[in-house]
Amino acid sequence: MDLGLGGKVAIVTGASRGIGRGIAGALGREGADLVICARGEEALEAAASELRDAGSRVETLALDLGDADAGERLVAAAKAAFGGVDVVVNNVGGNRRKPFVETTDQDWQELFDLNVATSFRVTRAAIPQMRERGGGSIVFIASIFGREAGGPGLSIYNTTKSAMISAARIMALELAPEKIRVNSVAPGSIRFPGGSWDRRVKENPEEMAKWVEDNLPLGRFGTVEEVADLVAFLASDRASLLTGTCIPVDGSQGHSLI
Repeated sequence: MDLGLGGKVAIVTGASRGIGRGIAGALGREGADLVICARGEEALEAAASELRDAGSRVETLALDLGDADAGERLVAAAKAAFGGVDVVVNNVGGNRRKPFVETTDQDWQELFDLNVATSFRVTRAAIPQMRERGGGSIVFIASIFGREAGGPGLSIYNTTKSAMISAARIMALELAPEKIRVNSVAPGSIRFPGGSWDRRVKENPEEMAKWVEDNLPLGRFGTVEEVADLVAFLASDRASLLTGTCIPVDGSQGHSLI
């Protein structure tokens, strides 16, 4: 299926590794020009080199999206390199696991900034560019634990991922008249080299095999490609009626009914 992304300009944050790197690859294979960012310049350039070898046009910007002007700088780089922005994939995020009573104001502020405010900065900066181009697609990478309880120790992660899903839904309503679609994707447990699930499997293979049996109905972890392919579809005009939705990619790991 041709997704019609040839000539589109896509920003992907946190694209030096893992899910972000996979999403950039999927969009690039469909013909999109790529603007990718991450904090680490060396890993970012290595990812860009691989994407260019695969035939994509790629602009890189090493920056910390926690900086107040980071979103504007990233969008300006896209405009300078390729003339504007059609797609934004907000992928930056992290976790800080501890019991709620042990969390601090600093924990909440830092994780809210990382998981939520970074995405908002990029999105706010990109919307005027999308308006100029007659529409666009914005995708937030959330989590199944933004849709349902993630368990003890995950109060910050759960809250910030829920906030992302909620804000995306309201943005979808506000931006629909301008043909800018906004969706979120909720991955389950995705394993990739260097990721947390990969590390746990290597450290405790027997324990993790039992965990997979108990928690993952398909009997395996998800892959980066399975998330990336959905994001590429959502970014495209083939998903023209999809806006304001949150789609889990979890092999039925989650238990939410909606």
